[in-house]
Amino acid sequence: MQLRGWVRTVRAQKDVSFVEVNDGSSLSGIQAVVTSDAEGASVLANGDITTGASVVIEGDVVESPGGKQKVEVKATSVRLVGSADASTFPLQKKRHTLEFLRGIAHLRPRTNTIGAVMRVRNQLAYATHTFFQSHDFTYVNTPIVTASDCEGAGEQFQVTTLLNGADGAAAAPAPAPASAAEVAAAAAAAADQGAAVKALKEKKKAGEATKEEVDEAVKTLLELKATAEALASPVAAAGAQASREVPRNKDGSVDYAQDFFSKPSYLTVSGQLNAEIYACAMRDVYTFGPTFRAENSNTSRHLAEFWMVEPELAFADLQDDMDCAEAYLKHCVAHVLEHCDEDLAFFEKNISKDNLRERLRSVAAQDFARITYTEAVEHVVAAAESGAKKFEFPVEWGADLQSEHERYLTEVVFENRPVIVRDYPKGIKAFYMRENDDGKTVAAMDMLVPGVGELMGGSQREERLDVLERRIEEVGLEKETYWWYLDLRRYGSVPHAGFGLGFERLVQYCTGVENIRDVIPFPRFPGSAEF
Repeated sequence: MQLRGWVRTVRAQKDVSFVEVNDGSSLSGIQAVVTSDAEGASVLANGDITTGASVVIEGDVVESPGGKQKVEVKATSVRLVGSADASTFPLQKKRHTLEFLRGIAHLRPRTNTIGAVMRVRNQLAYATHTFFQSHDFTYVNTPIVTASDCEGAGEQFQVTTLLNGADGAAAAPAPAPASAAEVAAAAAAAADQGAAVKALKEKKKAGEATKEEVDEAVKTLLELKATAEALASPVAAAGAQASREVPRNKDGSVDYAQDFFSKPSYLTVSGQLNAEIYACAMRDVYTFGPTFRAENSNTSRHLAEFWMVEPELAFADLQDDMDCAEAYLKHCVAHVLEHCDEDLAFFEKNISKDNLRERLRSVAAQDFARITYTEAVEHVVAAAESGAKKFEFPVEWGADLQSEHERYLTEVVFENRPVIVRDYPKGIKAFYMRENDDGKTVAAMDMLVPGVGELMGGSQREERLDVLERRIEEVGLEKETYWWYLDLRRYGSVPHAGFGLGFERLVQYCTGVENIRDVIPFPRFPGSAEF
């Protein structure tokens, strides 16, 4: 057989050397026994093969006389592919802190911990696709750049080209001045286009023109105006181009009409709104991709870039949504228990230091508890008032549940059983969640799990046009931005529901890794975009 991988350890003796090789496919590497008569053995004798080096070793698999492994490779040839300077290679045979490893993210996949995390992450991603595909969901790729704010929190990364070339732009030579006739012709063209835009807008009101036609006409008008202004004041135009000053409107606001997308645009915080489009045409769909949030948080629970799993179910209500979420989590947990036992045993011994696999088996085997938000608050308040439990944050009806409250519910009240809390006050939930008949709550749900608290959240979406328009206004958003989202309610609206799962949170839950920065290949957080 042939071994191809990276050297973990080397033990050299007089006539034999022991080389532990790992290729990342499993936690356990395999030991190669290299005797002096093996082809290429001199690279070991010379000390060229060290920890971190890449090698190709050929030989026969034999039973190992040692107690640490069942089999080993009796090498017939050894080839050094890439050397590693033992004096500077940062991953020596000792325990490194996870904080230290974050600083060498290009090498940390070679460690036991990060390698095991990524194998579990891989299996959870596979389980995600197999679950939804086996239930006839369609996988939809939603956009990363968007003009809408799904969560309404405003913590988005802005995407713009208005700053391109702002630093160190070289001054351009002043262009030759345009003739009076050229300036007049450009101004006349802009005026004619302005009249055409006005006429098109009137036609759109009468249903004789489309929004796309109006947008294209406006774009042409802006280009003609810019040309006219540049001809009228060539020196100013050249200076503005050279310095790349941010264009402004007369009121001092940024003129986004000159930006790449002609409007404020952002990195998405969620693919949900776009997934709803396809759910309202293809029934059940799901999206699984990166999302972004510009939240200046340095906690162990937050990332600026993270992955979300977001299914949308058409012709479905909150009950269907909760059933799907529970079945999905059970499927993922059962899958990693079956396919990642060696890695889970490693986490159990070295990371979580608890009965990790037993906890996961319990999740996969039992039905989840389901209570209303009002009942959840009553449990927490009763515990606080009786002195049975002391909370850092007090809670009352209408306030969001904190992590300590969520964990109390799932770990104490329901004795380490997952809990789904439903029907939250509408004041603490997003505008798109369906308003219940009481006018105070929405058909929303959060899934809570032992050791973590909230793992996923979802809702039945508001399918009634008039109610959705009112909710958008109540939260201070502009209806014009969500015209297409409202159209879904104008044309063939259906009850539909969905949920979102922060994928890294799921990896944390299945591995026991405390810091979310250690369950994603390249963590992005405030002050860090390395690698």
